[in-house]
Amino acid sequence: MTASLRSADHADTTRFHDAVFDWFAHNARELPWRADASAWAVMVSEFMLQQTPVARVLPVFAVWMERWPTPAALADDPPGEAVRAWGRLGYPRRALRLHSAAVAIVAEHGGEVPSDHDTLLALPGVGSYTAAAITSFAFGQRHVVLDTNVRRVFARVRGGGALPAPSVTAAERSAALHLLPGESEAGRWAAGTMELGAIVCTARSPRCEECPVQDLCRWRALGFPAYDGPKRPTQAYDGTDRQCRGRILQLLREIPGPVGKHAIDLVWDRADQRERALDGLVADGLVEPVGESEFTLPR
Repeated sequence: MTASLRSADHADTTRFHDAVFDWFAHNARELPWRADASAWAVMVSEFMLQQTPVARVLPVFAVWMERWPTPAALADDPPGEAVRAWGRLGYPRRALRLHSAAVAIVAEHGGEVPSDHDTLLALPGVGSYTAAAITSFAFGQRHVVLDTNVRRVFARVRGGGALPAPSVTAAERSAALHLLPGESEAGRWAAGTMELGAIVCTARSPRCEECPVQDLCRWRALGFPAYDGPKRPTQAYDGTDRQCRGRILQLLREIPGPVGKHAIDLVWDRADQRERALDGLVADGLVEPVGESEFTLPR
């Protein structure tokens, strides 16, 4: 790259940063994990927000943090209580993993969420994205935070495509690292680009006329070409094993003690699917057998 091209790229990156920072300062939603950016609050929010909209997370997060304001408070309760409090957020194994992470934090880190990225990765349920989010938002460190919203913003503004690839590529991560500002602004950059993707640069109905970086957007400059990459997976729900599992868990959440098999049989008509779902819940540790014909949340 010639000196003039490097200079132009640097100028565009600076404009990108400044526009997002200014927009975010005036448009950021008031979210509880931003008001209380403690490492535990951020960690709980990131577990809950995986594949789940903010609107569904907010009430569950509020109840959760009131009941378990620290990792130690959660670790003191049985894992089944975490599954019960998870409610209808979906993917309830996240609740078990968050409980296991709290137990590990108490046992190995004195009850404090660790600030080191690699140490966080050793906790149950914490992957590279979650570790980067915690270290960025709670500890102000410089890490690439690539959730679905951020990836979509970068794909459009810098890549000129409608959507990013189905999974993160090495080239995508390298490009995001190139855009990352200094440590003092890295967390704000992650939050700002995430917010921009969530409320303006949305997947289905982007509000391009309101976008603060529309003059920098290559997708717009190219005439908004349609996505032409690999087919993106879609997730059905009605009639699936996942829905059946949810019905069984909902019954167990509503009843404090063990539930008889006869009651579980009433929540789903198809016996083969119901038995498969129940066996899967037991194998995943989300349900425990009690004797020969009763079941409960993990104790």
